[in-house]
Amino acid sequence: MTDTMPSTQLYLISPLDVSGDFPARLERALDAGPGLVTAFQFRVKGIDQHEAATLAEPLQAICAARDVAFIVNDDIALAKRLRADGVHLGQGDGDPRDAREQLGREAQIGVTCHASRHLALEAGEAGADYVAFGAFFPSTTKDTEHRAELALLEWWSEMVELPSVAIGGITPDNCRPLIEAGADFLAVSGAVWNGDEVAAIKAFAEQIAPA
Repeated sequence: MTDTMPSTQLYLISPLDVSGDFPARLERALDAGPGLVTAFQFRVKGIDQHEAATLAEPLQAICAARDVAFIVNDDIALAKRLRADGVHLGQGDGDPRDAREQLGREAQIGVTCHASRHLALEAGEAGADYVAFGAFFPSTTKDTEHRAELALLEWWSEMVELPSVAIGGITPDNCRPLIEAGADFLAVSGAVWNGDEVAAIKAFAEQIAPA
């Protein structure tokens, strides 16, 4: 990896439980690597929109203060209610065109594309701002039925300008090949929240720094 290679950044995904002391943990994580985390995805399940909005409020303020994009997982309506910076859509969560219409020109819209070049190209044509490939490794955060190969990231980074996010079981110990394959962002969750978030962010920073 040479100094001319663009730096990969972290895309931090929340645990399902963001209550209690989680806002303080998020602050510590973001402050551990200034400029390293470029986006935070708010990912909660099984609660109503009002409760989700209450949980999101402090986290959104923490992100805004640090110029970190606040992205809502799966839910265009919640993203609109929160005036979030964007939304991340799974394959069954709606059309990027609809999200764009509801959230506006400035919204960051991402799409899960599993291990499919075809789905990623379709997402790009529909106006997505980034595509997510994975899982690259077994994940402790969610069940993974799709496995992506490094060759997909390499092809994408050479042929397509749209940014790519690598996702799925990524840790400081295994992330180096993804960086070298051209991933623009590493989506990380369990590797950060299942232990000391400050140590984890610093460990990622060491791997992402140019060799």
